[in-house]
Amino acid sequence: MSNLPLGPLMVDVSGAQLSADETAFLSQPAIGGVILFARNYESREQVTHLIDEIKSIRSPSLLIAVDQEGGRVQRFKHEFFALPAAYRFGQAYQQDPKSARHLCHAAGCLMATELVQVGVDFSFAPVLDCANLNSKVIGDRGFHEQPEIIAALAGAFIDGMSDAGMAATGKHFPGHGGVTADSHFTLPVDDRSLGQIAECDLAPYKKLAKTLRGVMTAHIQFPQVDIDPPTFSAFWLNKILRQEIGFSGLIFSDDLSMTGAHVAGNAVERTKRALQAGCDMALICNDPKSAARVADELGKSWAANQPRLLAMHAKSAHRITEPEIAMLKDQVSLMAKNFA
Repeated sequence: MSNLPLGPLMVDVSGAQLSADETAFLSQPAIGGVILFARNYESREQVTHLIDEIKSIRSPSLLIAVDQEGGRVQRFKHEFFALPAAYRFGQAYQQDPKSARHLCHAAGCLMATELVQVGVDFSFAPVLDCANLNSKVIGDRGFHEQPEIIAALAGAFIDGMSDAGMAATGKHFPGHGGVTADSHFTLPVDDRSLGQIAECDLAPYKKLAKTLRGVMTAHIQFPQVDIDPPTFSAFWLNKILRQEIGFSGLIFSDDLSMTGAHVAGNAVERTKRALQAGCDMALICNDPKSAARVADELGKSWAANQPRLLAMHAKSAHRITEPEIAMLKDQVSLMAKNFA
């Protein structure tokens, strides 16, 4: 095991086991974390072994992340609780706000507990986008259309994650709910003014800035505000997110391999522009050749913010007993059935 500060890149690996080439790649100084996908998961035992392997490569250990929101976006399924889509909690809130917040807390705690048990540091959750059922990428991943309800439910979800020792990452800043196009395949354009965006999309970030440890950017163009998408915009990341909202945690880029990020040039250019704009960690997923080029180019030259990175490691927390977990699962499952 080598002693090496965490770098500013989060990358992926190809399968359920780690190859010798991947072990060498993850030892490079520019790497700081690994995001896991469904292809990396076969069972709880297998993924625990994979994560142990990754974490044994260097000290401090690389960050391990996954998208485990619930609904359509849940990478680990077999032997994991099937989390409802966030919008189901918003539906429950319309009938009983207090109960919906309790169930959101339970879901956040369940999600985080199961992941921490196998060695994952954090899930990229919760989604803070205003719900837009017409959106190809957001749909029912958002809690609600109203920002105050989003903040209430996401806040409860974050508290549940924290109880299990996991830091929360809000996404996709400043908001993906105002467009229908999917930034995986195109660069969406949102023509609203900053004032209009602030009324809905920014409100949950303002409310939750002190409890979030991470924020992930959106690959969307807001031409009335800044021609550069937020991932590459110092205006959005420093002036709005850092200065006006007061967020002091870790800023992640969304995956720089997505088509919505290609406006910033090739993989090396995209990464450097994201880091220069204010991202602390850049994600390059499903493109190992580009990830290797970027890691080589950055080398040791980019000093990542160690306190922000290290704060994303999972913490030891109050142990939730198996009977408590079973009770939480029953409660959340019943709600999901009521609002299916």
